[in-house]
Amino acid sequence: MESTPGEETLQVVEALLMATPEPLTRARFNQCLERPEVSLEAVIETLRLRFEEQKRPVQIVFVDGGYQLVTKAEYQPYLQRLFQKPGRLSLTRAALETIAVVAYRQPVTKLEIDQIRGVNSDSTIKTLLERELINIAGREEAMGRPLLYGTTGQFLQAFGLGNLSDMPKLREIREIMGETESPTPVVHETE
Repeated sequence: MESTPGEETLQVVEALLMATPEPLTRARFNQCLERPEVSLEAVIETLRLRFEEQKRPVQIVFVDGGYQLVTKAEYQPYLQRLFQKPGRLSLTRAALETIAVVAYRQPVTKLEIDQIRGVNSDSTIKTLLERELINIAGREEAMGRPLLYGTTGQFLQAFGLGNLSDMPKLREIREIMGETESPTPVVHETE
């Protein structure tokens, strides 16, 4: 392994981060750089330190299984004005409930989502599909072969998660909410 990344390597990786709209994964890094002795993590750490020292308005974050160059939060109001649209993801309560069910129970059918929420979720599922926060993950091997839904990389990016294991555990949420026990747990977590 290359102990300290060279200047050329740092510049190449910074260019890759600037150019790609998706997170830069280790596989894509290896494909672009073609130097197996170079550690992506070492390059990222060196760039992070450099950005901090230079007080750059950007930072590198780990999201959806890779690294992405993003603008620091304090510059969000300026970017919002530049693009003239809200900088935050806006979801209704129904959409938040639905995406939480999908995230914690995936793959999950519409019937299961409706049973957990207690209401019809047709329009909410359609909205989440349009926003690419969920996708059709297959079909269940049951009568009628209902569609199965799961979260997407866009979901991970929207919620700032590196992967699904970064989501808070349900018991942690209960502790934050001050609940000791849920009287009728409807969502089961696996550990």
